[in-house]
Amino acid sequence: MSSQRIDPPAPGGVLTAALDIGGTKIAGALVTTDGTVVHRVRRTTPAREPVGTLLDTVHQVVNALAASPLWEGVRALGIGSAGPVDLSRGTVSPVNIPAWRDFPLAASVGAHPAVAHRPVVLAGDAVAMAAAEHRHGAARGHGNALCLVVSTGVGAGLILDGRVHQGLTGNAGHLGHISVDFDGEPCPCGARGCLEGIASGPALTRHALSLGWRPDATADASAVAAAARTGDEAALAAFDRAARALAAGIAATAALVEIDIAVVGGGVAQSGEVLFTPLGHHLRRYAAMPFVRHLRAVPAGRGSDAGLVGAAVLAEAAVEDALAHSSR
Repeated sequence: MSSQRIDPPAPGGVLTAALDIGGTKIAGALVTTDGTVVHRVRRTTPAREPVGTLLDTVHQVVNALAASPLWEGVRALGIGSAGPVDLSRGTVSPVNIPAWRDFPLAASVGAHPAVAHRPVVLAGDAVAMAAAEHRHGAARGHGNALCLVVSTGVGAGLILDGRVHQGLTGNAGHLGHISVDFDGEPCPCGARGCLEGIASGPALTRHALSLGWRPDATADASAVAAAARTGDEAALAAFDRAARALAAGIAATAALVEIDIAVVGGGVAQSGEVLFTPLGHHLRRYAAMPFVRHLRAVPAGRGSDAGLVGAAVLAEAAVEDALAHSSR
C-alpha cells in the first residue's frame, strides 16, 4: 500500500474503488464494505497495444468511476491484475499483456488526479478473487482454500489458516504455471506443459478445433461449452482434458498445503456442468490420499464480480490496518 494519508470513514458509509485487469477486459467498480457493487465500468483490454494505449484505457476506467457522484465516498483503490505481480515494487508483468513487463501499475494509477490522496493497493487478480470468495463467497467459513480463475489465463490464490496468503512477491498459488504435462507445448512463460496451456479458454478452444469441432460463429470457450451441452464429442473431449489438468493441479496443491475446498471462477467456469462434472470425476482420481479425499471443487459464488470485490476487500483491509496502527 502507498504511504498516502488515510482519512477516517466518511459519513453515510464507505466505498472502495476497484480495478480488475486481465488479458480480455479492464473493469472498474465502486464497492461497499459488504461486497455490493454499486457502480461498474468495463473496457476491452488492448492487450497487444503499446504501453501508453494500455495505461490510457486504465485511466478511462478510472475517469468513468470518478465521474460518479459516489466517488467522494471512496477511501482507497484496489487493483487486481493478471500476473505475475511484484508487490514490493508495485509492478506487473502479465503473461497475456506483452507490453507490460515490470510495469509500475500501482504508481501509474496512483498518479491519476482523481486518485490523489487515496491509497492504492495492488494484488494478483486470482489473489483478489480468493479474498472475495473467502469474505463474501463460496470459500466463506473455510480456513484453507484454493480459489482459481480460469479464463484467458489460469490463476489462483490461497487462503491458509483463515487469511489470504500472498507469498513473498504476491504470487503464491500461481497454479496456471505449474507443469502438468512434462512433454507439453511451450508456454509463453518459458516452461512447458503449463496448466494454463491446457485449461484456459483459448487453450481448450484450440484443442476442440484440433479434434474437429467446427463453430457456427465465434470460436471461443463459451461456444465450445454450448456445443458440449449438445453432446458434441470434440467439445466434450476438450472440456474433459481441461478438467483433468485442473484436477491434477488442485489435487497437488491439496497434498502440499491441505486445502479443504477449491473454488473455481472465471469465464470458463461459467460453462457449468460441462466443466464441473468431469472436474469432480478427475479430482476423485487424483486426490487419492486419505487426508485429501474430502476435497471438493465448487463454482465461485461472486461470479464475474469476484476480482473487483476482492480488490476492494484487500484495499479496505489495508486501510483498516493502517487506521488501527495510527490509533495506537
